[in-house]
Amino acid sequence: MMRLAILLGSLVLALFMGTLLIGPADISPVQSLHALILGEDGPMTLVMREIRLPRAILGLLIGASLGLAGAAMQGYLRNPLADPGLIGVSGSAALGAVLSIQTGLAAAIALALPMMALGGALIGVLLVLLLAGPRGSSLTLILAGIAISAFAGALTSLVLNLSPNPYAASEIVFWMMGSLADRSMVHVWIALPLIVAGGLLLASLPRGLDALTLGEDAAEAMGINLTRLRLSLVIGTAAVVGASTAVAGAIGFVGLVVPHLLRPLVGARPGALLWASALGGAAMILASDIFVRVVLPERDLKLGVVTALVGAPLFLHLIYRTRRDGV
Repeated sequence: MMRLAILLGSLVLALFMGTLLIGPADISPVQSLHALILGEDGPMTLVMREIRLPRAILGLLIGASLGLAGAAMQGYLRNPLADPGLIGVSGSAALGAVLSIQTGLAAAIALALPMMALGGALIGVLLVLLLAGPRGSSLTLILAGIAISAFAGALTSLVLNLSPNPYAASEIVFWMMGSLADRSMVHVWIALPLIVAGGLLLASLPRGLDALTLGEDAAEAMGINLTRLRLSLVIGTAAVVGASTAVAGAIGFVGLVVPHLLRPLVGARPGALLWASALGGAAMILASDIFVRVVLPERDLKLGVVTALVGAPLFLHLIYRTRRDGV
């Protein structure tokens, strides 16, 4: 386990440095580090501190939070196909962002888009909790999340369908693909408190998730408060996914694929999978962001497109392997 932690931690550190030092600008690594740490006012310092550093920090935070939320959701539902977006938070956050673009608030007010996305995420999670009830079953939670996600998706499609402004519709479509481009330290400070708070809630669940592998009755017999566990899961997931979607758009497959890949390496223990998936998710997002900037940098390839292109075939392979091993 320690060897895996060192390996994943080293990989994340290397990729984080890569996101700082690799890009379309023709700057050497030594010059980049000098501009970041000791640089004064100038174009190189501006590139490093205002463009690359926020992008790298957001990649680390968003990747870790999506991986952590995916592992927690799969552990709670005891379903390897569960995804952080299952509770409808990402869809409702996307709806809030879409409304800010469509109404023109995003163009008029700099922070309108992430703040309305956070507001949409808050409304979504409150509706899920209201529908599922404080003592509802896992199935009720899933159904409530699917209902809210479907309704938010339908409203988003309606906004796109009725949009009289083709430029706004185009901006909505591109935003929903997910990206870390053109993000600043302001976006970091918007997302950081929610991601840290939600991450701490999810990081407190290992004992309960491990106990749930024996069934809900056995977990309660071991002293696990299932109501508190579920509230921590839903609120923590909503905080990290809502904040991530608010500042970066919809980025899929991280919370679905990363826990799948790392589960055999932690002995299939849901509690141990939390920290491993957080590191693995950070590595996936950072690697994808490096790929985005190196391959076709002039075409603005979207981060969410890359994670889907990598994650979907990998997930299909995992499904095939699972079915083959089960035969």
